[in-house]
Amino acid sequence: MWKPKPNSYGFWLLLVVIAVFFFNLDVIYVNIMEARNFITAREMVNQNHWILTTMNNLPRYEKPPLPTWLTAISGAIFGFKSLVAMRLPAALSTTLLIFVFYKFIPKLEVSKKQAFISSLILATSFYIVFSGRNGQWDIFTHAFMMVSIYFLWNLFRSEQKAMQNALLAGIFFGLSFMSKGPVSLYALWLPFILSFGIVYRFKNFGKKWLPFVVFLVVGLIIGLWWFVYVRLADPNAFLKIAHQESSRWTNYNVRPFYYYWSFFTQSGIWTIPSLVAIFYWYLKDKVSNKKAYNFSILWTVLAVVLLSIIPEKKSRYLLPVLIPMALNTGFYIEYLFRRFNGMPLKEKWIVYFNHGLIAFIGIGFPITSYFMLDLEGYLGWYILSSIVLFTLGVFMLIYLKKQRYARVFYLTIAFSCGIITCGFPLANAFLDNPDFHNIAELHAFAEKENLPVYEYAAETPELIWEYGEPIPKIHAENIQMPAADKFGILVQEKDTTFVQQLKNYRILSTDRYDLNYVNPNKSGYKNRLIRRFYVLERKIR
Repeated sequence: MWKPKPNSYGFWLLLVVIAVFFFNLDVIYVNIMEARNFITAREMVNQNHWILTTMNNLPRYEKPPLPTWLTAISGAIFGFKSLVAMRLPAALSTTLLIFVFYKFIPKLEVSKKQAFISSLILATSFYIVFSGRNGQWDIFTHAFMMVSIYFLWNLFRSEQKAMQNALLAGIFFGLSFMSKGPVSLYALWLPFILSFGIVYRFKNFGKKWLPFVVFLVVGLIIGLWWFVYVRLADPNAFLKIAHQESSRWTNYNVRPFYYYWSFFTQSGIWTIPSLVAIFYWYLKDKVSNKKAYNFSILWTVLAVVLLSIIPEKKSRYLLPVLIPMALNTGFYIEYLFRRFNGMPLKEKWIVYFNHGLIAFIGIGFPITSYFMLDLEGYLGWYILSSIVLFTLGVFMLIYLKKQRYARVFYLTIAFSCGIITCGFPLANAFLDNPDFHNIAELHAFAEKENLPVYEYAAETPELIWEYGEPIPKIHAENIQMPAADKFGILVQEKDTTFVQQLKNYRILSTDRYDLNYVNPNKSGYKNRLIRRFYVLERKIR
């Protein structure tokens, strides 16, 4: 029986991280959040907007610039047309998160094996996977904060290197703040501090008050300097954006307090084990270290409660909860490693259901995908993914029957890796819009004809990203037509009458650009990704 040895855990964890976060990074098309971030990164390099950040040449101060700097550097090195380059920094930051998490767990006085198990759970949890392969900045702020927490733990629990731990904790605290403001401070750091104080207490803190002050000072200096600079350099835009952002906390995407109560579903394949792991009265006397379990479950629950207090709620805001939840779930999985073979059936059935469902998905994959997907051009990927997932599903059932849970667990990890390395390219088989017309072609046409291009009223980040450079906007509320005698204009289909009513211009040509990758008959089709394009020429009076 294959069994990873403790001295090889880091190697196997690295292989899983590579498979999950670095394969097929360019498969999924750019979404609206990525487009905003990628545009800002591109304008840093092309427009030299490194400090006073912009999107479409307009101030964009909603987010601090650290992840954008990293993405801009990657784009400058490997090219802004490479989605792998644009998403690579997020994948690297996720790698940092997972390995720091792996190093942190043994400090709770649990085994290295359990640290390995929990880290594998974290690496294959749905929203960690999504964020780590996506050009959004949440993963950066939580990765840096996890490093800060690692050194803070050392500061609180060790008598050695107090100032060194304080400095390092402060540096990464500041980097987290420079990634997405106070998001991780509130959703990851604060519940950690509260949980630590309740479970472990701040013993001998009187001797460490000075290093802790150093931690705060260093963290605040690194985390706040950009905000101070922008506030002084561009006060009007900064205050306007700050007001808009703060008002969203109370009147944008407002959801009820209980909206996050299904938080465990964000872990994907670990939904059921994560749910079981939060049943404290069931698991508390079965875990390897009860005090550490108390800490992990309290950290998880407090993170959910604190997020629930904020009126604005989105599913992706639950990302920091998945970090302590992976630790908490690891206690349940480690218990299954030790006791599954001798457990009564009333405890086993949920394990059979969870992993049996995953196994049957793998076994049924060749048939369901054959009838659901248009496999033209993807037959090789279909055959490869079918063989891999079917085989893993069969062996998962075999070892469930033999009650060899360790093998079932590792096969589940392999199943996640198989989906991404072999199955992800099949996602393009869903993209079948017959009217797809990329606006990047317009950029090539405009350059060839030396034609300035403008957009009326709307502003869609995905279109600007694909176009390749800023598109000046003609505002509907204060219409000022371009000075050029000949130019191009993009309008939404509902605004075509605006162009037709321009009496001083003649329409020389027209075209239609549709950036939807999905079929018009499918639910993901968006009208905001469609533009009519007109070439206009001023009439001679």
